[in-house]
Amino acid sequence: MKINTVVKILIGVVVCLGIGFLGSIATQTSVNTWFTTLEKPFFNPPSWLFAPVWTLLYVLMGVAAGLVWSKGFHHLWVKSALYHFGFQLVLNASWSVTFFGYQSPLVALFIIVALIVLVLITFKWFKIVSNTAAYLLIPYILWIIFAAALNFEIWRLN
Repeated sequence: MKINTVVKILIGVVVCLGIGFLGSIATQTSVNTWFTTLEKPFFNPPSWLFAPVWTLLYVLMGVAAGLVWSKGFHHLWVKSALYHFGFQLVLNASWSVTFFGYQSPLVALFIIVALIVLVLITFKWFKIVSNTAAYLLIPYILWIIFAAALNFEIWRLN
């Protein structure tokens, strides 16, 4: 692997972990207060699971973005893939701010549905550029689909 690719992967991982950190700030505002008062579905994972899962997902996303970026930002497909990726990162952080910061599961549900659609489009663009990068997004896709079901049930139950 070229040093240029490694550097782009590292930058991608740092950016994704940074977005995750920003989202976690909003989460911390109510995860131990408001969130504990909500009725949750039977499939709600234990709280300790979220941080390691999201950390792994952000690392995989960063590696994927770095692999795509390493193909050359001058290519239209790479630009399209990374623009979609960047926008989905914004939605990702927006979900945390909306659900935990604003304590609004209904609005967060709309955001996460949009996020799923955008990540699927991002997957399509990544696949055009790099199969490996696209496949690295699959755990993220599965997790946000699960998170959407959890979000829906929390909204429905409360």
